[in-house]
Amino acid sequence: MDLGYGPEYELFREEVRAFLRQHWRAVDHPGEVAAFRKLAVDAGYLHRSVPRRYGGSEQPSDVLKARVIREEFTAARAPMEIKSLGTQLLVPTLLEAGADWQKERFIEPTITGQITWCQGYSEPGAGSDLASLRTRATLRDGRWVINGQKVWTSFAHEADYMFLLARTDPDAAKRKGLSYLLVPMDQPGVEVRPLRQITGESEFNEVFLTDVSTEADWIVGEPGDGWRVANTTLKHERAWVGDVADSDRLLNSLIRLARRTPGPGGRPWIEDAGLRSRLIEVQGFVEAHRYSGYHQLSRTLKGESTGVLGLTNKISSTGIAARIAAIALDIIGDAALLPHTGPGHQSPIGAERWMNQYFGSLGSAIAGGASNIQRNIIAQRGLGLPRDQAT
Repeated sequence: MDLGYGPEYELFREEVRAFLRQHWRAVDHPGEVAAFRKLAVDAGYLHRSVPRRYGGSEQPSDVLKARVIREEFTAARAPMEIKSLGTQLLVPTLLEAGADWQKERFIEPTITGQITWCQGYSEPGAGSDLASLRTRATLRDGRWVINGQKVWTSFAHEADYMFLLARTDPDAAKRKGLSYLLVPMDQPGVEVRPLRQITGESEFNEVFLTDVSTEADWIVGEPGDGWRVANTTLKHERAWVGDVADSDRLLNSLIRLARRTPGPGGRPWIEDAGLRSRLIEVQGFVEAHRYSGYHQLSRTLKGESTGVLGLTNKISSTGIAARIAAIALDIIGDAALLPHTGPGHQSPIGAERWMNQYFGSLGSAIAGGASNIQRNIIAQRGLGLPRDQAT
């Protein structure tokens, strides 16, 4: 099996490395990071699928070049695109389904971080069964008037806008009566209530919408076309959650933790045979995830469908994250329960981060659609298995 990219792409790799050597140095100042990203866009390395008129680099689709860029930027610890709900989910959705004026107005300020977004999908009683949502939107005097509630809305407390699903035709079939709307958050009738998590943070929120309005043309696609547009967004969310690079990063962090943390007999945990066996097992899952990605990449380059494999990425990634976090907590042990800050601070460095990673890994199994729902999709639509008659 030849996993080389070939002379053309290795030459391109050298170009990327030369760019990084010339323009990147490790900095934390937001202004310098933003300036580097602008240079990288102008050079054609970031936001490659976004047209220049919307602030991107407008490069021909080339999955191997995109992979080379990611590998080299990661190796140099250079910043790539801002990761946010807007850049990862809304922008590609607008590129596929948005009106020209929507792309002109929203894409560039979103990818540069000037405006931020939250996602209004889940509701009480409408999580995995998203088509059961009850939030209503009625067209009145040239505006959509929205009433309802959203929950588990990440970053709603700091977002400028929400992209949401609402029922605009209550008489249509569940999936036929939904529309995909863009809604300003800074208006009367929008109430955001933070949900305090077990980590002590409040990343999630519940959002109450009472006679909230948005312009009639702030709809992506046609009225009643929201289910199709929303699935475009979910497709990009699953790809974001299922990235093998995140699995690599977590595994390397876990290995570093095992090397520096005393284990049985005072020796580093990395020397414990039982733990090493668990690390090897996880590495096996990571490598399977990686080579599945290579296979999907090869099929894509040939113009072939990735088939059911493309549906497994999110499940693989979240399963790996949960396994890694569980091992990390076993390494840290009871010290993870000690105070992380303040007088008498005793917990080991990184304990709080690993605790948050553990709890976050549980939530990631829900992001982009619950993993069990994804398994049903794989079984029924990918493998052609019958529905479970008991459900």
